[in-house]
Amino acid sequence: MIDWEDVRHFLAVAQVGTLSGAARCLKVDHATVSRRLASLEAALEARLVDRLPRSCRLTTLGRQVLERALEMESGANGIARLAKASQAPLVGRIALSAPPVLVTHLLTENLARFRSEHPEIRLSMSAQPRRVSLARREADVAVRFVKPEEAGNVTRKIGTMPFGLYAHRSYAHLAAPERWEFIVWDETYAHTPAQSWLLGIVGDRPVVCELTHSSEHLVAVRAGLGIASLPCFIGERDRDLVRVEKNAPSFARDIWLAVHSDLRKMPAVRAVMDFVTAVVSEQEHLSFATAG
Repeated sequence: MIDWEDVRHFLAVAQVGTLSGAARCLKVDHATVSRRLASLEAALEARLVDRLPRSCRLTTLGRQVLERALEMESGANGIARLAKASQAPLVGRIALSAPPVLVTHLLTENLARFRSEHPEIRLSMSAQPRRVSLARREADVAVRFVKPEEAGNVTRKIGTMPFGLYAHRSYAHLAAPERWEFIVWDETYAHTPAQSWLLGIVGDRPVVCELTHSSEHLVAVRAGLGIASLPCFIGERDRDLVRVEKNAPSFARDIWLAVHSDLRKMPAVRAVMDFVTAVVSEQEHLSFATAG
């Protein structure tokens, strides 16, 4: 008999490429991954993985087993989603994944309201810039700036997040645009539309630093370090900041909401989706999508 847990650990090794990486993904130790992989190979009486000094490489049979293992994973996750969808109304743990800027500056500050309206729902909210797989149950509901294309998802655009350029009111060069110094995105977002838009405005003016998240940009611009690109819903409500170069080319990110089709009618999931949609629609400096 094949143990599903052995297969699950094999999948992680196959997808990540190292035992240590698989261990981190599964939140277990290296020895557990090695033991589970050996157990599966023993059950099949065949080697699935060549253990190299710095990586793991699938054998020919391992690649074939991977295809079937992915089918098993899909089936197991489907069973789990069906079970979750059958839970009692407005009860349970719902996992919400959203970009860090929305979690930190928008959704978290409204959690008390959600809790008062739905005390039996435990909302587990993760600030994740990367895409998550709803089919693999990495989240129940996802908010993204790019339309999720995973099969089985139901998606809709719920708003638009415009950006602007901001400086602290006391910034030394506020009245001299030719002397502005800029805070830009680091290499994590080097090839994104947001970085291209910002660098197009920067031109040959100096870049003072590179940062990853909007929260860091906000701290830096509040410290008077330079000019930062911020979502308008953050910049406009900070009284110490002023918007500069309002005639610059505009830029905005669409906000998409996604749920797996198996869960879309689950009352607790619907409550979370309605919460996110309402919070976005109430923000003065976020454009709410009434349809689509």
